[in-house]
Amino acid sequence: MSADRLPPLREVIAAHDLGAKKSFGQHFLLDLNLTRKIASLAGDMSEAQAIEIGPGPGGLTRGILEHGVKHLTVVEKDARFLGALEDIRAAYPGQMDIVEADALEVRETETLAEGRRVILSNLPYNVGTLLLIKWLEATPLWWSRAVLMFQREVADRVVAQPGEKAYGRLAILAQSVCEARMGLKVPARAFTPPPKVDSAVVVLTPKPEAERFEDLKALGIVTGSAFGQRRKTLRKSLAQAASQTSQSSEELLAEAGIDPGVRAETVGIEAFQELAQAWRRATHP
Repeated sequence: MSADRLPPLREVIAAHDLGAKKSFGQHFLLDLNLTRKIASLAGDMSEAQAIEIGPGPGGLTRGILEHGVKHLTVVEKDARFLGALEDIRAAYPGQMDIVEADALEVRETETLAEGRRVILSNLPYNVGTLLLIKWLEATPLWWSRAVLMFQREVADRVVAQPGEKAYGRLAILAQSVCEARMGLKVPARAFTPPPKVDSAVVVLTPKPEAERFEDLKALGIVTGSAFGQRRKTLRKSLAQAASQTSQSSEELLAEAGIDPGVRAETVGIEAFQELAQAWRRATHP
């Protein structure tokens, strides 16, 4: 079978009876022009080992392979899609592997060969944020670019800047490791079945190692506490994180050089990194 003889995706879905499962957060992209645009956001993949999470019937999978990736590994939890994915693999001999697994449990460095590694995914809505945190916390950071589709409000939270409504814990964690930008906005009508909200593709490129903030666990704790009560000042909202240390929230904030009377959304990323370091020191007196 050659790539140009692969049947249309709607025919594939009908032939294999591949209805989307709400419990898996599934919404399919069938517009191959759109999936090609998404794949192109990964840049030159001629020497890349790519991994796609939740390929479903293979819309984005086809776009990635057409874009000229050196090798693609797809990770699919839902066994119903394996037949459709096998057809795509047959059209690209030696260029694609299929792994039936839960992406949250996959050890990517044991699955992908050495070299430039790229993540691409129309992320399942119910685990998208969990997977992003997993990849941000990876030590060592094994990937060189991530092209990820989220619900629009989640995508906004990844790329948000201080002072913006969407700015919070997710922006700080992501941008402490990567440069994050909005790559493409995708309306709900582009999916089958259409979700209730629009989506967007975020492009993440890791910063040089010396510029990355390493202690994401501590950063997650202080930002989770700080943004848990957004309307309160940091003096009050940081109390939960401070309770895990030998210092008060005011003492931690003073050590980080942050005014305890401000709200979390006005504080920059580097200041939160200083706060995370102060929190870590206070947990190990």
